[in-house]
Amino acid sequence: MALSDHEKRMLAEMEAALVADDPHLVSTLNGRARTPKAGRALLGFFVILGGMAVLLAGLVAQVIAIGIAGFVISLTGLVVLLSNLPFGKSEFKEAKGARPNWSSRLEDRWERRNFDN
Repeated sequence: MALSDHEKRMLAEMEAALVADDPHLVSTLNGRARTPKAGRALLGFFVILGGMAVLLAGLVAQVIAIGIAGFVISLTGLVVLLSNLPFGKSEFKEAKGARPNWSSRLEDRWERRNFDN
């Protein structure tokens, strides 16, 4: 059974709202779960490993400057990794159970008002 024009418009609006609301879910459902952030997080992991190798080389060679450089490289990789983890700030707040602020409560009330009509 084919959809009417009204039903097609409603479905397109729902899809657009879903894309705007949760793009990660849409990419997962489409089979494209790997995002640029995931690639950068993986790069951060490999930078950490490289930094540890340089640190170890500095220890073996007994050159303090190489050891310090390895530590800085590892620290940089850690920052890159942590800043590109898959979860966002809003998910972290929800996981902690934080109470929504007044602007989000007002926005929720506005949305409910629009859906009631």
